Amino acid sequence: MLDKLKEIEKSALESLAAITDQTALDSWRVANVGRSSPLMQVFAGFGKLSKEEKPVVGAEANRVKGTLESALEEKSKEVKNAALAKSLEEEKLDVTLPGRSVNIGRLHPSTQQLRRVLAILAEMGFQVYTSREVETDEMNFQMLNFPPDHPARDMQDTFFIEANGRGDNPILMRTHTSPGQIHAMREYAATNPQDPPPIRIALPGMCFRYEQITARSEIQFNQVEGLAIGKNITFADLKGTIADFVRRMFGEGARLRFRASYFPFTEPSAEVDVECFVCGGKGCQVCKNSGWLEILGCGMVHPVVLQNGGYDPKIYSGFAWGMGPERQLMLRNKINDIRYFWGNDVRFLEQF
Repeated sequence: MLDKLKEIEKSALESLAAITDQTALDSWRVANVGRSSPLMQVFAGFGKLSKEEKPVVGAEANRVKGTLESALEEKSKEVKNAALAKSLEEEKLDVTLPGRSVNIGRLHPSTQQLRRVLAILAEMGFQVYTSREVETDEMNFQMLNFPPDHPARDMQDTFFIEANGRGDNPILMRTHTSPGQIHAMREYAATNPQDPPPIRIALPGMCFRYEQITARSEIQFNQVEGLAIGKNITFADLKGTIADFVRRMFGEGARLRFRASYFPFTEPSAEVDVECFVCGGKGCQVCKNSGWLEILGCGMVHPVVLQNGGYDPKIYSGFAWGMGPERQLMLRNKINDIRYFWGNDVRFLEQF
């Protein structure tokens, strides 16, 4: 058995010395140190050896295996270095070829439109105020004149995070940016409780509603809340502000209309429509064949909401709105399905 091991070692090393490429080296490895190689057959036959022979043959077999594996590693380095040298010597690189351009990421179209809205409002004197996406039932509904049993809660299907852990004040994903009104009013009022300063802010952010996804509605969407609080503010101020915004966003010739509506946190309330630019007012699936597309809801801040925010409704008044940037972008670019915004289709996103 010892003589056989010496013969295996000699034959393997001689054949290895003549190898010059990777393919032959792989074949050598299988033939000499693979599972079916003669060396491995020696290990497999240990059971037939006597107790005296096993330690002697085992030590020699391990030595031969180690020698072959070390020789294989050295030859592998030699073959790779030879292949690299050959490649550098024979192959050519055309340095005059133009390089591949790098794909540069850009802002999402919703983010672009959100910045466009805020830029216009900044020109009109509104400051940006941000508030959290996770709210309590109290801030999302109750402080905005939605009592727990108010039927208007059915207008906004809600994602509850902790429905039963806080009794009448569960944790939820905000259904609108309006809770930011209470946060902002209380923050401003805290600076001078006896005579709170006026407010003129825009509150952007993502909102979430558990509802059916269609060409016109999504379960998540951006919204920009507008809030102006002060003395002697009237509905005429609201109409003038909205009309000016629409002209700045859609052009001087944009047609708009106010429709009487209802929101618990404003009184009186209205919805504002802009003529559908997708169909030119003829009617399509985006505008529900009406020729008009709603861009925002608005109204005068309800006295209860003013009081909850720390402003005396007998002295102060104000207006508020909530608008959807994605709806406006659909109008500007004649997009007929709001689901494109969150579908992550590169063909759609690259257009912006």
